[in-house]
Amino acid sequence: MSKKDIKEELPQEEVLNETAEQPNEEEQSPEQKIAELEAKIAELEDAKLRQIAEFDNYRRRTNKEKLDLIETAGENIFKEMLPLIDDFERAMDAMDKTDDIDAVREGIRLIQQKFLTFLDKHEVHAIETEGVEFSTDEHEAITTFAAGEDKKGKIIDCTQKGYKLGDKVIRFAKVVVGE
Repeated sequence: MSKKDIKEELPQEEVLNETAEQPNEEEQSPEQKIAELEAKIAELEDAKLRQIAEFDNYRRRTNKEKLDLIETAGENIFKEMLPLIDDFERAMDAMDKTDDIDAVREGIRLIQQKFLTFLDKHEVHAIETEGVEFSTDEHEAITTFAAGEDKKGKIIDCTQKGYKLGDKVIRFAKVVVGE
């Protein structure tokens, strides 16, 4: 006879008592539930701490990579400028050794052209100032000058060139503005 057959033969009241006496495997004592929940909490806290540590390591690594990239970019630009310095040194030596001022002038012009090509390669461009309207986005007015009505608000003279790196102004042009 199986348990099922026995239960069917027993009166209903006895079946209820039998199930009440035998602890269900799914039912646990409160101490067991507490211990299980505490273990789960400890596991979750550990996982949280590990994620925080991983994020900290990620942030440090990316910051270090950014700094390395900035330093390397600066290094590359200076390496490309070294030939220009060499050219200036040769020009200085030539000025001391020669009386041919035209040859020295031509050498300086070549160096200037080489430097302008270097700036153009790195997207550094002079800000336009000749005959344009004064703009606070690109120009810095150092003074105003009384001019005719046709020159009012326009740039009359540029005392120091301004430059842009791409679309960002890296030095404002210092200008005299007509009023």
